[in-house]
Amino acid sequence: SVTAIFHRLHTTPEKFFIEACDEGADAVLAIDRVSNEMTLTGKKDVPPSAVTRPICGIMGTIRLVAGMYLIVITRKRNVGSLLGHAVWKAVDFDVISYKKTVLHLSEIQSQENKTFLSMINNVLTTDGFYFCTDYDLTHTLQRLANTSPDFQEMSLLERADQRFVWNGNLLRELAAQPELHKFALPVVHGFIVMKPCRINGKIFEWILISRRSCFRAGVRYYLRGIDSEGHAANFVETEQIVLYEGAKASFIQTRGSMPFYWSQRPNLKYKPKPIISKTTNHMDGFQRHFDSQLLIYGKQTILNLVNQKGSEKPLEQAFAKMVSGMNNGMLNYIAFDFHKECSAMRWDRLQILVDDVAETQEEYGYFMVNSEGKTVAQQKGVFRSNCMDCLDRTNVIQSLLARRSLQSQLQRMGVLNVGQRIEEQAEFEKIYKNAWADNANACAVQYAGTGALKTDFTRTGKRTRWGLLMDGWNSMIRYYKNNFSDGFRQDSIDLFLGNFAVDESDGPTPLRVQKDWKFLTLPIIMLVAFSMCIVCLLMAGDTWTETLAYVTFWGAASAITATIILFNGQDFVDAPKLVHKEKLD
Repeated sequence: SVTAIFHRLHTTPEKFFIEACDEGADAVLAIDRVSNEMTLTGKKDVPPSAVTRPICGIMGTIRLVAGMYLIVITRKRNVGSLLGHAVWKAVDFDVISYKKTVLHLSEIQSQENKTFLSMINNVLTTDGFYFCTDYDLTHTLQRLANTSPDFQEMSLLERADQRFVWNGNLLRELAAQPELHKFALPVVHGFIVMKPCRINGKIFEWILISRRSCFRAGVRYYLRGIDSEGHAANFVETEQIVLYEGAKASFIQTRGSMPFYWSQRPNLKYKPKPIISKTTNHMDGFQRHFDSQLLIYGKQTILNLVNQKGSEKPLEQAFAKMVSGMNNGMLNYIAFDFHKECSAMRWDRLQILVDDVAETQEEYGYFMVNSEGKTVAQQKGVFRSNCMDCLDRTNVIQSLLARRSLQSQLQRMGVLNVGQRIEEQAEFEKIYKNAWADNANACAVQYAGTGALKTDFTRTGKRTRWGLLMDGWNSMIRYYKNNFSDGFRQDSIDLFLGNFAVDESDGPTPLRVQKDWKFLTLPIIMLVAFSMCIVCLLMAGDTWTETLAYVTFWGAASAITATIILFNGQDFVDAPKLVHKEKLD
């Protein structure tokens, strides 16, 4: 169940040969660049004329307009070691065409192929791809401890948790041939940090792993709620691990969009109004979502942190109603209006929520194995937190709950003495807070396109003026990206994950959507009118009435066009073209 640590890529005009550079390994993966066939051969079959370069592994293959492409990892960085296994971050990639030229494409096909290539690169350059060649990163310590001997015999690809294998679609060709599995490297997307820490002179390893689900993956405003399978948007499993002198402990939490059918499509407004679908049966998807959550994690306590007034209020009410409608004793719902409770920088009030759920947290516990290798505790339930984006507010709460769990684990392992609190360990507290803030940032960049908000609180335990200023800047960038570049990002993710496939026929792709006349005309009219308005102000007419008349006319013209543009906001944003084209009613 081990994939090779280093590879070499040998290229000839007819074939790619990927050699696994392990001790005594002779296996070579040959890919025919004409027939696209993959076979297993030996080192002796690699012609001496081949051009050779080192690579770190195969991400997979994908079909674009020009034909098949091979995606390889060209640079990696060591993140640390998990139970003796090296964990790597994939830093650089290369997308290599099977075909040697694009001369067989028409001008428009060549253009589309370039667009699809830039989509693939858009995903690959998003920070946060990790892999391990001899350990299963997709599973929590608890899941790995409760497996059968057969599971240990399987290849990493077969035994991986499919929710978290981001290159599952790219590895489809390899997956179909079991003898090639040793070349298939499951890659997770999210965030991993590993830190050796010291408290009371005792050194332990503290690890945080966030695994982003590849089901219903996408960007902030285009993907909300759930799909018909019950997969929630922006679903992330976060596991905090402690290793000390052979003992290990882990605490899991989840986050995910509110699991019913709602949308919040960008429309040029700063905060588009969320809309709950009126035409679908919410309970079906809702039930599916929680059935699978209860099966995987046990009991659930939902922490809904959205506002209980304004446009977020109907969502909170709908969620509460559905939980009571499901009438399941394993499901517990708590609504906590984060912004109201913590208004005027009163962030100490978060302790109210942490204290409220303390008893539940005791009941759920955590997973723990003592230094003799005996399992002494299992985690029986998780906190599923959400806000609107499941980013900023969610991360703050998760870091507080994880600290409570850690307090108990470190005492039990004998790192903390009786009566000692983590908060008082200044050196560790700094590492802890910064790592959780980095986790918030990684999740935010992957979903919203910029760093997280409120990380000043996570880093320092206080809300600062500088933090508010940074939040303002990030909010501005988020606004621009959500309205003018997120459609492309959503398409990129859909292409990468195989939600959209480029077919072999030479037919037109959905990229050939022509914008209608008003898309170009109205912004030009608005700019001209606004410029004229400024010009008339600067170059006053003979009389002030004349100036006023001109200014009023051009001012009114720009105001009217601006209103029309805002009214038709959805037509002016950069919307996805491949899969998520639908406008929810």
